[in-house]
Amino acid sequence: MPTNRTLTVNGLSIHIAEQGEGPLVLLLHGWPETSHSWRHQMQPLADAGYHVVAPDQRGYGRSDRPEESDQYTILHLVGDVVGLIDALGAKEAIIVGHDFGAPVAWTTAMLRPDLIRGVAGISFPPTQRSPVPPTSAFRQHFGDDFYFLYFQHPEIPEAEFTRDLRTTFRTLLGGDNTQPVSTQVPAGSGFLDLFTEPDVLPDWLTEQDIDVAVESFTRSGFTGGLNWYRNFDRNWSLLAPWQGATITPPALYLIGGADHISRAFTDPAAIADFASDLRGIIDIPEAGHWVQLQRPDDVNTALLDFFKQL
Repeated sequence: MPTNRTLTVNGLSIHIAEQGEGPLVLLLHGWPETSHSWRHQMQPLADAGYHVVAPDQRGYGRSDRPEESDQYTILHLVGDVVGLIDALGAKEAIIVGHDFGAPVAWTTAMLRPDLIRGVAGISFPPTQRSPVPPTSAFRQHFGDDFYFLYFQHPEIPEAEFTRDLRTTFRTLLGGDNTQPVSTQVPAGSGFLDLFTEPDVLPDWLTEQDIDVAVESFTRSGFTGGLNWYRNFDRNWSLLAPWQGATITPPALYLIGGADHISRAFTDPAAIADFASDLRGIIDIPEAGHWVQLQRPDDVNTALLDFFKQL
């Protein structure tokens, strides 16, 4: 079973769940998740001989939540990964990220390849820096109602998501995410309107899992996590010195075969242009966006096969 403790990283208290001994593997969750989203990976990876660590990243769960939105840039998030590696007494790590955790993993591998044995991204591929600020690119390609732009509004998405936390997580996590959905949030509607709350949760998600999410976000709120999105343009400016840089550590990409959200605005085929040592792009059949929860055995097998190559 995983154990829990708190580490001091870059002046913040970062909560981690950890299990096993051996080479360090960091599992980075996305939005709106916590370390609990890796509950099906901890034991199998630990049993395979790895020290598996899943943090609540800054702004989430039991970790600290700086108030200022500019404390959630990609450089802060990468800095937390670097700090975690050091605080855990390791010289290097394999990093795996899902959803928004994937850009953190990809960027860490790009900026600090000396620390990264290998990098795996799930549900979000690495992307080249755009020629214009991201919010401008989003408007150009997807229109003013694209949900990333909805997340830019202060307080509005927070009010939507906290109105009824149980409904929020039953809808976001338990709704059928294997069917095509819109990425548009028109004026007068909300992000949750893109999904339908199920009467009965899917077999890979329990009411106890919903309890964990409700408890976690009752404590943390949503602002910290949404501030990750609110730094898109700031990140674009900060990463200007790495324009054209590539990811050099061995890399793997996994995506659910029915993950229509990620496929709506990303191109997995372009990964090879960005990752110079790409070991594979793996589609997990019939899985949606929460692939590591829906098809844990397939994800664990793919990750361990990749780890063995490193």
